[in-house]
Amino acid sequence: MALDVEMLTVGPLAENCFVVRREGSDRVLVVDPGEEPERILAAVGEMGAEVEAILLTHCHFDHVGAVSPLAAATGAPVYCPEAEVPVLADIMSFTFPGYGPYEGYDAEETVGGGEVLELAALELDVILTPGHSPGHVTYSVRGENAIFSGDVLFQGSVGRVDLPGGDGPTLMASIATLLESHPDETVVHPGHMGMTTLGAERATNPFLASLAR
Repeated sequence: MALDVEMLTVGPLAENCFVVRREGSDRVLVVDPGEEPERILAAVGEMGAEVEAILLTHCHFDHVGAVSPLAAATGAPVYCPEAEVPVLADIMSFTFPGYGPYEGYDAEETVGGGEVLELAALELDVILTPGHSPGHVTYSVRGENAIFSGDVLFQGSVGRVDLPGGDGPTLMASIATLLESHPDETVVHPGHMGMTTLGAERATNPFLASLAR
């Protein structure tokens, strides 16, 4: 199996939305549709595919701003971290001044870590990775050495912990969990900046020095 992944950097905070499928499939998953729903829908259309589900790593506004219009346009169910369902439902109460407006959404499905999702001909392990936000999850594609890690780990950096519910030691424990459970060649599809691998971050990310083997 091979993954076909398109990364769309959207919105004023340059958030990475991912359109994911098994190569050649006519069903896709959309991970963290932060803004620009028309652009996301156009990318799906160019693939000749339909959206089977919308997966959220966490519910900060820059990751969920396009959830409601995308769900309305596609009919796809939204999988939301269980602890952050109220945030998605009332997103403008959690949005920085000057951004939006965004429409809240009541998620059809919740995830809390430990689930295995069978969607769009893929199997995804849901891993609870809090620290940047209380209910943050990472989606790991079985057999593909690929994770969609939201704002846990970046190229040369890590997620901020100064927002409500953030916690530095918790974030580092989450990153350690990913490093211990995945090989170094695992490709990290992050919520901001460029793609990287767990091995590259283990070797060069200054924030991970305390986790070095």
